Amino acid sequence: MLDSKMKNTLLALAGTAVLMAGSPVLAQDAVPATPAAATAPAADAAAATPAPAADAAPAADAPVTVADTVGHGGGGITPISMFMDAGMVVKVVMIGLILASVFSWTLLLIKMFEFGALGRTTDRFLEAFRGARTIADMRRVATSDDFDGNPLADMAAAATEEVELSRQAGLSVTGDHRDSALLRAQTAVAAVQAGLAGRLSGGQQFLASTGSTAPFVGLFGTVYGIMNSFIGIAESNTTNLAVVAPGIAEALLATGIGLFAAIPAVIFYNYFNTRIASYGTRSDGFNAELINGISRQLDKGA
Repeated sequence: MLDSKMKNTLLALAGTAVLMAGSPVLAQDAVPATPAAATAPAADAAAATPAPAADAAPAADAPVTVADTVGHGGGGITPISMFMDAGMVVKVVMIGLILASVFSWTLLLIKMFEFGALGRTTDRFLEAFRGARTIADMRRVATSDDFDGNPLADMAAAATEEVELSRQAGLSVTGDHRDSALLRAQTAVAAVQAGLAGRLSGGQQFLASTGSTAPFVGLFGTVYGIMNSFIGIAESNTTNLAVVAPGIAEALLATGIGLFAAIPAVIFYNYFNTRIASYGTRSDGFNAELINGISRQLDKGA
């Protein structure tokens, strides 16, 4: 009986020991499950949140655009904006070349009208002069107000006036003294004809100067502008083309304006030289016609 009680007691103690030993093991297996479930949403939230560093990096590497360097609200580079942004020296060069170009075109219009009117007046004068029958008629036509300022009319007026002055001085203009009278008339015509080139070549010197110097003046502005651009490159420590291109474009604009002023000036100069030479040839022909007409009238005793 006693053995049976002791055996039951020992079994009870052994079962209690087993239960006490098994409780922590079960606790360890149950507790970690809750934190694992709680951390899962946090991991998902972290993955869903965007990394600010990744988005900020491209902004720092954004390239510099031409619109950022112009300063005209992103309007792009235009000739006006290049002129406004150019340095003072380059601006002065551009303004001078533009004024030279304007004066060249103004001279073109003035001289075109001048030569057109001169040609029409000369045609009318020659028609009237060839209808004269005496030296007095020649002088009357040459001194008419309708032909005032015409070079050929001035030549005829000088020659006939010289003959008339010789007569008024009591000199014989016929017979043996005919050649002396003709020589004096030719000298008077030559004096008028000598100033003909000067009268017709007004403005030619300006066209010649513009055509020969405008490209070099524009080149000076370009060299000065590019020099400033390279100085700006050195100071900004950048070789980005979008940064330095506007300054170089402004400098090259000066050369473009110089060529724009020079090319028309050279064309106009050569054109008007041709017109002047053509009229000079016409005056030489009239000189011979005039002297022949006076000589014929002197032989007739008129």
